[in-house]
Amino acid sequence: MKDFDYLSDSTEQTSTRFVTLVTPSLKRFDLAILTTNRFYGKKLVTDLQFGRSAILGPDDLEEEGVLESVFRINEEEAAELAQFLTLVLGEVQFTD
Repeated sequence: MKDFDYLSDSTEQTSTRFVTLVTPSLKRFDLAILTTNRFYGKKLVTDLQFGRSAILGPDDLEEEGVLESVFRINEEEAAELAQFLTLVLGEVQFTD
């Protein structure tokens, strides 16, 4: 392992919430939402069906096109996903 140049290597306890939901437009999402101290209060949201992930906070939900781009979904599906994620992500709590 002497050829590797580690920039960071840490282990911490995290919390993961697994949610399967169907939106009003009948789009199914299988999500893993990981809470950690690593991302300045944001959460790691992973679409388990397609293996796409993003570090998201409530501010990201207000940015146009973020959910569409990351999860490769249309505008209507993104709006519905944002409704759910608004309930889950909460406010960002900055840590040292």
